[in-house]
Amino acid sequence: MALLALVPSVSVLAVSARAASAGFRHGVYVTLGIIAGDTIFILLAIFGLHLLAEAMGDSFVFIKYLGGAYLIWLGLRMWRLGAAAATTQTQADTSATSSFMTGLLITLGDQKAILFYLGFFPAFMDLKALTVLDALIVIAIAAVAVGGVKLGYAYAASRAGAVIGAKLGQTMNRIAGSLMMAVGVYLIVRV
Repeated sequence: MALLALVPSVSVLAVSARAASAGFRHGVYVTLGIIAGDTIFILLAIFGLHLLAEAMGDSFVFIKYLGGAYLIWLGLRMWRLGAAAATTQTQADTSATSSFMTGLLITLGDQKAILFYLGFFPAFMDLKALTVLDALIVIAIAAVAVGGVKLGYAYAASRAGAVIGAKLGQTMNRIAGSLMMAVGVYLIVRV
């Protein structure tokens, strides 16, 4: 799981962009959102994926579009920050909830996560034989593996943002905003 989390992906871009522009703390919130999404997929895989998939039908596509639109909106906000307020205002304007929701929505719309948790994951484990304790252990392993890797990315990006941001705050916000918008567009247009 840690090796899969290391592979650059939409979630890595989101964690890195948010941590570079708003600081490590917001990278942590995005990571927590990703872990929450992973937990949802694990629980779905264990306790009834087919029933939920039938119940949701085509509404899952709406979640993907909503996540993409939200990321584009966040990217535009970051792009518009003025040069003087670039470093300090981004941290003040960015809420923990928006960072968390960024991670959650990206994960819920991430085809790599869906494929792993709902496709390959059941092939590695006998899901019918899992106990509640087994399920909690699987969730803990996923949280440590995925969360640990994403926190590493968040830390590296926040350090880079702090060093570069002192002189190039507006440029960093525009780069991070562009990444967020690109991730949003990617979520919307991918098949």
